[in-house]
Amino acid sequence: MSSEITVKVDLGNDREITISTGKLAKLAGGAVTIRQGDTVMLVTACSADPRPGLDFFPLQVDYRERFSAAGKFPGGYFKREGRPSEKEILTSRMTDRPARPLFPKGFINDVQVMGTLMSADGENEADVLSILGASAALAVSDIPFHGAFGALRVGRVNGQFIANPTHDEMKNSDIDLVYAGVPGKVIMIEGSSDEINEDDLSAAMAYADGIVIKLVAAIQELVAKGGKAKYAPKLVLAPEAVMTAVRDYCNGKLDAALQIVDKKARSVALKVVFDAMVAELTPKFTVDGAVAPSFKGAFEEITETTIRQLILDKGARQDGRSLQDLRAISAEVGVLPRVHGSALFSRGETQSIVTVTLGAEKESQDSDGITGGATTKKFMLHYNFPNFSVGECGRISGPGRREIGHGALAERCVAGMIPADFPYAVRCVSDILGSNGSSSMASVCGATLALMDAGVPLKKPVAGISVGLVTSADNSRRVFLTDILGSEDHYGDMDFKIAGTRDGITGFQLDLKIAGIDLKGMREAMDQNKVARAKILAIMDGVLSAPRAEMNQHAPKITSVRINPEKIGALIGPGGKHIKGITERTGAQIDIHEDGTVNVFAANAEILEKTIAEIHSFTAEAEIGKIYKGKVTSVKEFGAFVEIMPGVEGLVHISELADYRVNKVEDICKMGDAITVKVIDIDDRGRVRLSRKQALADV
Repeated sequence: MSSEITVKVDLGNDREITISTGKLAKLAGGAVTIRQGDTVMLVTACSADPRPGLDFFPLQVDYRERFSAAGKFPGGYFKREGRPSEKEILTSRMTDRPARPLFPKGFINDVQVMGTLMSADGENEADVLSILGASAALAVSDIPFHGAFGALRVGRVNGQFIANPTHDEMKNSDIDLVYAGVPGKVIMIEGSSDEINEDDLSAAMAYADGIVIKLVAAIQELVAKGGKAKYAPKLVLAPEAVMTAVRDYCNGKLDAALQIVDKKARSVALKVVFDAMVAELTPKFTVDGAVAPSFKGAFEEITETTIRQLILDKGARQDGRSLQDLRAISAEVGVLPRVHGSALFSRGETQSIVTVTLGAEKESQDSDGITGGATTKKFMLHYNFPNFSVGECGRISGPGRREIGHGALAERCVAGMIPADFPYAVRCVSDILGSNGSSSMASVCGATLALMDAGVPLKKPVAGISVGLVTSADNSRRVFLTDILGSEDHYGDMDFKIAGTRDGITGFQLDLKIAGIDLKGMREAMDQNKVARAKILAIMDGVLSAPRAEMNQHAPKITSVRINPEKIGALIGPGGKHIKGITERTGAQIDIHEDGTVNVFAANAEILEKTIAEIHSFTAEAEIGKIYKGKVTSVKEFGAFVEIMPGVEGLVHISELADYRVNKVEDICKMGDAITVKVIDIDDRGRVRLSRKQALADV
C-alpha cells in the first residue's frame, strides 16, 4: 500500500507543479519528488550530529543531473557521470543560498541536501525545481528549519510574465529571474535581463511573490499531511557569562579599531584588542582549575554588533565613507602587451585585471544540455581568486564553487552587450589581485574596458556595484550601504549586486543572511544602486568611452565571405579533403555555416587573403562575359568540355574553338590541355557555354 502524499500548484499558463513525499528515499531525513511536465527531481535532506571542534554551520547542497534522465549516454571514454558540471555547481549554489538563512542561529549539525534529476523532458528546466524541492524536503524532514520558501523562474514574453517558462519561451523573454522567498519577502534572486528598468524588475518580483504564496501554502499542506516532527538541536552559542564579560571588556575599545581604513591594519588592531582581552579574562574563568572558554565566538559577535551599531546610530562606516559613497576608483586599459585586450580596474582595495582572448567560433564552449536549452556559448568570462588577493597562504587548486559562481554572474552581466553576429568566440579572464568587497562587480567593469580595448564592438558599456544592508535587532531600522566592504558583507545582512548600462539592468544577484527583505526595501536598494552605477560608468568613460575602431594587432584577423549554400559540399570536398587542404596550407581556421556564411580566421592579412582566394577557387560560380583559363576534361566530336574552376565545367562547341572552320576538335586541343575560354551563356539548368574564339578575340 502506497503512503505517497501529493500536492499540486497551479502556476497559470496551463502548467502545474506536483510535489510528493512518502514514496521514494524513505530512509532520508526528508525526501520529495517534484515534477513539472515530464521533468522530475528527487530532493533529499539528511542531518548528522555536530563534528567536534566545528564552529560554523556545514550545510552541503548538491544538484546532479543524470544522463539517463534524458535517455542519453555520457560522452567520452567513461560511461558514467563524473565531476559536477558548471551548471550543476551554479544550481547547487542557488539552492544553498535561500535555505541557509532559515536555520536556527547556533545550529552546527551537518546537513546535506541532494537534488537528483530523474527525468528531463527538454522543455521544463530543472534548476528551479531543485531549489523548490530543497525547501520541501527540509520542511517535511525532522531537521530544524524555519518554515518553507518558494522558488520559481520568471520570464516575460510580449509584456506578459510567465512562471517557470519553457526553453522555447525563454528564447523570446527579456528577463530571466530566478526568485526564492517567503510570502511578502525576497531571500534570493539571480539572473539577467535585456536592459530592463527598476520598475520592470520590481514588477517581476511582485509577480513572483504571488506564485511563492501558492508554493509555500502547498508545502505547508504537505508538511501537515506527512511531515516529521522536528528534533530539538543543541545550539552552539557563547555562554551568557562569557558574552557579558566580553561585552563589558570591549565596550569603547572596538570603535577606533573598526574604523581603520586599511584592511590589514584594521585586522592587526582587532587582534591587539582580542589578545589583551583574552589575557585579562582568562584568569577570571580558570578559578579552581577550570578550563578557559573560547572567547572567539563571543568576540566575533560583539565585533559584529559594534559595526552594525556604528552604522545604524552614527552612519559611520569602517573606511569613513558616507552610506552612499563609492570608494576611490581607478582604471586603465592596454596594460599587457601581447594579449588581445586588457584592463586594470580598482575600487578601494579591490583590484581586478581582465584579459580578453579572441578566437574562431570552434573555440566556443559546448555543454551536454541534458535538460534542454542552449548547448553552445561564444562568450565566456572566467574568474580567479588567488590566496594572495586577501593576503593569505592556502592550497592552490582548480576553480572552486565561489569562483565559478562569480564568473558566471559577471558573464551574464556582460554577455548581452556583445552583438549576436560578432564572429569571434570571446574569453575574458578576471584575475583578482586584491579583494575587499564585490570583486565580481569589479570583474564586470574590468571586462567591459578590456573588451573595448580589444576592439570588440560592445553595444554599450556595463558597470556593476553592490548594495548592502544593516538592520536593527528589532527590525525597526535599516540602512542601505553603497559599495560594501568585505567586512560589511560579512557582518551585514545583504549583498545585492546589480550591473547594467545607462539604459537598464543586465544582471543581478541577491544574497541575504536574514530571512527575507520586503519588496519596498528591494526597490530602495535598486534605486541606490542605479545612482552608483551611473557614477562608475562616468569614470569608465574617462578611460575608454567606446570600443577601439580596429581590433588589437595581436588578435587573429577575421573576415566573412558568402558562398552559395549549394557550394558548401564543394568547399568541404570528399571526406573533408578540400577544407583540410586549405587549413593545412594556410594555417587559417575556417567556420562554415549552413546559410553559406564562411568565417575565416588568420594570423595576418596575407594569410587571410590567400585563404579567401582558395575558398573562392572551390566555390566561385561562373559569370557570363568573364574569361577563364581552364583545363580540357574530355573531347567529343561536337566540342570539348573544359573545367574553368573546381567542380565547374562547360562546353566549347566545335564552332566556338576558333575564328575559322575547325574540322576536328583534336586539331585545337586534347584532353588535359590548358586553354583560355569565355563564358557566353548559362542556361536555367546551370549548364555553361564557353567560347575559345571570343576569348582570343578579347585578349
